[in-house]
Amino acid sequence: MILHPQLVEDCFILGRFELCLLLLMNDNQYPWLILVPQRENISEIHHLSAQEQIQLTQESCLLAKAMEKAFAAEKLNIAALGNIVPQLHIHHIARYKHDATWPKPVWGVLPAAPYTAEECEIVSAHLKTYLPTLQAVT
Repeated sequence: MILHPQLVEDCFILGRFELCLLLLMNDNQYPWLILVPQRENISEIHHLSAQEQIQLTQESCLLAKAMEKAFAAEKLNIAALGNIVPQLHIHHIARYKHDATWPKPVWGVLPAAPYTAEECEIVSAHLKTYLPTLQAVT
């Protein structure tokens, strides 16, 4: 599967589950992760097979639970928009009443604040302690 160029530009690949790649959005203002089903030419959840839809839901819930624990999120915003990137991808964003755009959505409000290499490694390692089934991408 080829990852959409915008996702390549905006994210770091953290690993993969059975169905999805796990990406970290390069914006340190929010813990923001993205699941991308590893299927070609899929833009909507209903385009996946019934079994893949179940698998996506399970992986999304696994990630959401890990994010609640890892980041002590007050609220999770989970969404599949695809207005700019047509490749199916599911955003998982940990939100806090004190974050930069609360209570508004995160899209288009502030420019991204990129992670330093060290910050990215710290966030990645911390999250992975809550995701023991996450596999490395080779």
